[in-house]
Formats: sequence, C-alpha cells, structure tokens
Amino acid sequence: MASSLGMQSSPSRTASFLKPSSSLSRCCSRQTSLSFNGARTRISSTNTIKCDIAEPLNFGNGKPTIPVLNGQTFPKFLESARVDKTVNRNDTRLKLFSGTANPALSQEVAWYMGLELGKINIKRFADGEIYVQLQESVRGCDVFLLQPTCPQANENLMELLIMIDACRRASAKNITAVIPYFGYARADRKTQGRESIAAKLVANLITEAGANRILACDLHSGQSMGYFDIPVDHVYGQPVILDYLASKTICFSDLVVVSPDVGGVARARAFAKKLSDAPLAIVDKRRQGHNVAEVMNLIGDVKGKVAVMVDDMIDTAGTIAKGAALLHEEGAREVYACCTHAVFSPPAIERLSSGLFQEVIITNTIPVVEKNYFPQLTVLSVASLLGETIWRVHDDCSAGSVEY
Repeated sequence: MASSLGMQSSPSRTASFLKPSSSLSRCCSRQTSLSFNGARTRISSTNTIKCDIAEPLNFGNGKPTIPVLNGQTFPKFLESARVDKTVNRNDTRLKLFSGTANPALSQEVAWYMGLELGKINIKRFADGEIYVQLQESVRGCDVFLLQPTCPQANENLMELLIMIDACRRASAKNITAVIPYFGYARADRKTQGRESIAAKLVANLITEAGANRILACDLHSGQSMGYFDIPVDHVYGQPVILDYLASKTICFSDLVVVSPDVGGVARARAFAKKLSDAPLAIVDKRRQGHNVAEVMNLIGDVKGKVAVMVDDMIDTAGTIAKGAALLHEEGAREVYACCTHAVFSPPAIERLSSGLFQEVIITNTIPVVEKNYFPQLTVLSVASLLGETIWRVHDDCSAGSVEY
C-alpha cells in the first residue's frame, strides 16, 4: 500500500513540517527516499537521508521495524546537547542495575553510557517470594535501578522495592529508581466514591523503600509527580517519535494531529506544535467502564488528510481503534498511531493489526513479546534518552533540554 508519508513532492512542500525553532528543525532540510515491502515501511540508506536514519534492521515474519539512528539507535535531537566534555565516562561511582522487567532496554542504556550493568542476583522462591542480592559493592555509589512496573505489574513493582531496599542496606549513597513505565499511574484520582488512589500509594511505597530520586518517562498525568516526596525527573518520549517522523517526507498541509480523547488534548497540542503548528482534531468519547470506550463524535477536520493519533499508552487499544475507525469514516486518507508505552493487553493486537492503521509507532519502555509483533509495528528506543538523563542527574547537570 502506498504511503503518503513516503510520497515524493516538491522541495517547497516537503520536509518542512517542523518549526525552525524546534530542536528537530535541523533534521528537516533534506528529503528521504522510501521503499515499501508489504505493509512495512523501510527506509533506504542514501546520501540525502533526513536525520541520518539508516535502514532499519531486517526482521522477517511480521516482526516490528526497529529504526537505527546513526548506527547507534539514539535520536538526532540529543547530539548537540551531549555533555561528553563534562562527564567522566569511567566513573566507578555510578552503578547501573537492571531488574527482570525489561533487561533489553537496560542493556541498551548501559551500552549507550559506555558502562556495564552491575551484577545482581534476582530469583523467585517456590512460593513466589522474590530474592535480591547485589553481587558487587555499592557503598558510597550513585546507584540507578532500571525497572519498569509493566505487566506483571505487581511482580515488577515488588521486585523494584526489594532492589531499592537491598541497595539501601548496602550503603549506597544515592538510589534513583529509573521507571520507564510507571504502573498504577492511571489511578491518580478518585472518579467515584470509595476508590483508592493507587498512584499515591505506589509513590509512598517507593519512597519508603529508600529511593532518593525517580526518573520516569511519560507519566500518565503530570500531577503524579506531586505524589512523590522526593525529586522526580520526568522525560518525554515525544522527541524520539518526532525524530522518527522527521525522517519521512510529508506535506505538512496534509497532516493533522489527533487526540484520541479529551484528556489527551494537551499532549496532542504539544505534539502538533512541534510539527509546525499542525491542525488538531479531538475524538470525543464516553467511557462506560474500565477498558471500555465508546466513540461519539469528532471535533476537527480530517478529510483527505494524514491523521497522526498521539497518546501516552495503548492498553487494550479500544480507544485508539474506535477513534481510527471514526477518522476513516470522516475521510482521513491514512491513520498513524503513536504512543510511548505499549501495554498491549488483549485484544490490542487484533485491533491494531486489523488494517485501520498504516503504522503503529511505539517505544521500548515496555518489552514487546514476540507473539505481539505485527507488520505495521515500529519500535523506537528510548535508551539514549534515559542514558543521557542518567548522566546529567549523576553530574548534577540540567536535564531540561532532554526532558522536552
């Protein structure tokens, strides 16, 4: 299927959809040539490739496209903000440890930082209890624990708490919990009587376990930062997705950014602003129960346009799938889905691979199991985003240019 994101247009109308003031604007002065293999978009490596994005790794059998940026899988927007001259890459006082939730991402972060993951023994007893032992000294060290609280959320959360406790009892100087995906973030307020606010409870648990700082990526709502009584560094996955979109030639007048619900308008507006103030559309829905959504109507014009739906996460994909169906009914030429956290609870895969989406763009804050691969899936890495922020936190540098 031909993609309008890959169509060849005149230079005056293409590769110009990012604002000059955007941190990504330097990536948008050149065109890229695209070829298509089935339902998957492949980027051909030429001398005029935008953002220096090389050809993605060649996966077969419907596995996702994983773009490789400059051969190192990190986004272009970080290059000018690197602080190589101010950090000691051989600093033995900085320790990285990985939990079992997303070891692949942890390894990518360590590789980007030029470090090795610390040695740690994590195992489950027969009755399900978790055992954690650090197998190297962390006394007086700045320790970063990489562990998203993704499914199985309770197992991974408990593992994180025990890892923090082990570091505290081993006399670590500072303990930072690096949580690419913060589970329970959606339980951030009471919507009905006699409900719990689990996000605050989990924040208290992490704090009381002994964490001194939190590094999180794309929290479901900004107020969740206030639930912690310790510093929180909040980074966004949007720049990684924007950098990937910048690798595609597109006529900005054909683009419209869509929020799948009213609650995500601020997120979609910020995304649209980075795309040269692209038009904004909103899908209005009425939620009848947990994980059940009903689309009502569309606010905005999408007829004949390329719609880019933006959300922080995709769980069962009910909201975004029904929204995409509505966009097609309203005349959208193509629909792209972008999110940071791919929870992918059943029946998300069936909905996302049903033909509603030209491409589903996610990041690797949550590991995608092989059975959940489908041809339209593109996975982007946030390893450089997290690694750069870890260095800056360790060196007491500002993380502002990385955060957004």
